[in-house]
Amino acid sequence: LFANEVEMRALAAAAATAVVAAPTPARLLLVSARRAAPRFGHCRASPFARLPRSACYASTTMGDETSTSASGSAQEPAAPAVQGAGSVKQQISNLVALSLRATVPEVDVEPIVEVCTGKFGDYQCNNAMGLWSKGKGSGTSFKNPNAIGQAIAKNLPACDVIESASVAGPGFVNIVLSKSWVAKRIQDMLVNGIKTWAPILPVKRVVLDFSSPNIAKEMHVGHLRSTIIGDTLARMFEFSNVEVLRRNHVGDWGTQFGMLIEFLFEKFPNWEELGSQAIGDLQVFYKASKQRFDEDAEFKDRAQQAVVRLQGGEEKYRAAWKKICEISRNEFDQVYKLLDVQLEEKGESFYNPYIPQVLEKLSSQGLIEESEGARVIFIQGHQIPLIVVKRDGGFNYASTDLAALWYRLNVEKAEWIIYVTDVGQQQHFDMFFKAARMAGWLPDPKEKKFPKTSHVGFGLVLGADGKRFRTRSTEVVRLGDLLDEAKSRSKSELLQRLTENGKIVDWTDEELEQTSKAVGYGAVKYADLKNNRLTNYTFSFDQMLSDKGNTAVYLQYAHARICSIIRKSNMDVEELKVSGNISLAHPDERVLGLYLIRYAEIVEEACTNLLPSVLCEYLYNLSEMFTRFYTNCQVVGSPEEPSRLLLCEATAVVMRQCFQLLGITPVYKL
Repeated sequence: LFANEVEMRALAAAAATAVVAAPTPARLLLVSARRAAPRFGHCRASPFARLPRSACYASTTMGDETSTSASGSAQEPAAPAVQGAGSVKQQISNLVALSLRATVPEVDVEPIVEVCTGKFGDYQCNNAMGLWSKGKGSGTSFKNPNAIGQAIAKNLPACDVIESASVAGPGFVNIVLSKSWVAKRIQDMLVNGIKTWAPILPVKRVVLDFSSPNIAKEMHVGHLRSTIIGDTLARMFEFSNVEVLRRNHVGDWGTQFGMLIEFLFEKFPNWEELGSQAIGDLQVFYKASKQRFDEDAEFKDRAQQAVVRLQGGEEKYRAAWKKICEISRNEFDQVYKLLDVQLEEKGESFYNPYIPQVLEKLSSQGLIEESEGARVIFIQGHQIPLIVVKRDGGFNYASTDLAALWYRLNVEKAEWIIYVTDVGQQQHFDMFFKAARMAGWLPDPKEKKFPKTSHVGFGLVLGADGKRFRTRSTEVVRLGDLLDEAKSRSKSELLQRLTENGKIVDWTDEELEQTSKAVGYGAVKYADLKNNRLTNYTFSFDQMLSDKGNTAVYLQYAHARICSIIRKSNMDVEELKVSGNISLAHPDERVLGLYLIRYAEIVEEACTNLLPSVLCEYLYNLSEMFTRFYTNCQVVGSPEEPSRLLLCEATAVVMRQCFQLLGITPVYKL
């Protein structure tokens, strides 16, 4: 396809411009061209294949370190200054892919690009060692890995993204970004909006199954993690231009409804006239019916028959079931409103009609067998089978989950189905996913293809005693009560602070109420989300409402402080975005600017690994970097005030977007 090496390099340089600059359709054209020509290789460090972070490698042997100017290394024509779509890391990976193609055109290799944490570069290409291992003994012209690294650095297409590239040790290519390009990327974001920094993910439609409380049972602290972790994951995918189907798979179908309905009929024969008043407090009603169920065998028999009648569609039983669901749903909605969480309910009852046909398909494939009176699927690697039909002929979680997955794959056409539940359900999901693969619904995970499923497990919420978080009466903590307590404590501390500093006169009652909600609810969310979701965490109002350390309150103060700096400048920041220019001359300006533009790859990483804690870590680090910048770089009244105000504004914009993805309402004064 290429007459000589010069033609190949010229094509690489021209393609670099397209890769960095092009919107998505043009990128698709480039992908098509890659399929027709020898492959560039897909980026290993691109979405959903994140490698562990590594520090820059710096050789102590000066002779192995060679600096190459990207703008002066080329026979390739220079590319114009551009702003690309996707994360910076994605763009660097695209440029490295072009270099690798020019360096080793006979090898199909994926770029390995990592963020540098040292002083030798901003990003690092780590392909040289692997290429050397592959090429040894095959007549390669390269003498050692360092020589391969030198060639990769030399063949990086000339563009305004890269300022320089140097090679250290066994071929580690350290890439330094251009300060002017970083500054322009930030300014373009301020003009065009933070959405221009959305990462490009390889999926278009995701189902997120989260929260999922049981009807007739109140939401408690155990539902907190699933609800806010799921909501944050949904927000991150939505920011990344992925369609998210937020599903609330409530437990609205099962044996407990026979118990509740029969108890309702017994206590209130005229329940239809009384409506919701007949049931009253649903939690008290549930406990009373459960006690009767456990103690009265005759009532238990009637309750079991009520389940059969409900599932058979008898109108009287269906009407009672709907009323119970309605009361419970209203209680759930109050909590979701407090948390600002949006969900579409598709509970167990929705998928119930699909179960027979799904099980019939699995039976026709020979996957379902009879075992001790039940119908089961035997899963390799598990001693117990996956029961899909109980001995009494009833369906269970597995049969409902299989029907729901079939629906999500075939009707909703989801590419990635994500389930957010506690780690205690890991075995169930492992068996359930394996059964779906046995049926041919999902590819082998080793193939790294879509559609795919993931279980997002999380640990327990503990009390100060190290046990499950409960009230003094050993009851689970109601989620609504917990949120009210957080707001109350937040308001009390805010009033005390404002009274002590004499600023209480500047606040209206409405401002106090809204700020207390934002800070209190945000503190509860952040205290959960900042932890690795797989671990347990101890619930402590004192810690989460502290204004010191890695807390939402501290971050809210940091954001409010930036807003105060901008207000005190008396400059029109909106006008500055258009007429001003950002300069990154001071080292702390560059450090802050570089960290700002990494926002997209942080969101990408958090989506890849389904870890909201990655975003929390970034937000806290960003606030620390801003503090260092503000300490060392005078803003108001300095010759650099316009530029530094824009950096302040960019930091505030990114912090607000982080808050938004975490489901936290930012405050502008505290």
